[in-house]
Amino acid sequence: MESLFAQFAILSEQALCDKNFDPYTIEDDLMKLFEVEAYKAWAAMELDQEKEVEEAENFMKEAEDHLNTAMEEAMDEFRRFEEEMNEMAKSEYDSLVNVAERARNMGKTMEKVATIAAKKYIETAVNSAGASMKSAFKAISSHSKKVHPS
Repeated sequence: MESLFAQFAILSEQALCDKNFDPYTIEDDLMKLFEVEAYKAWAAMELDQEKEVEEAENFMKEAEDHLNTAMEEAMDEFRRFEEEMNEMAKSEYDSLVNVAERARNMGKTMEKVATIAAKKYIETAVNSAGASMKSAFKAISSHSKKVHPS
């Protein structure tokens, strides 16, 4: 922009000093300079825009990297949590299996004890019945030897 003002000052000075000066020269020269200045401004703006786009892309890349890192950390934490939960579930399952196995063994033992007790009860009842029958038979036998007075 400064070169545009400088050229305008030179052309104005020339117009004042030179009587044969063509006023269209000012317009032509200034238009050419304005076009050059506009192109330079446009090129500078485009360069600034490209820099901003590159900075934005770099920022997005950094943000994406940060997001990927955060996601990887979250997935690692989830995997650890999942492993811990699987270990806890397996431990609880094993504990329940052990309790069930002990209960089954206790049930078998109680069944054996009940069977033995029932056999002893039956044996005792049979012995008791046999003793009662012997006693009754002896009583009947000793009764039959006695003569009734009638």
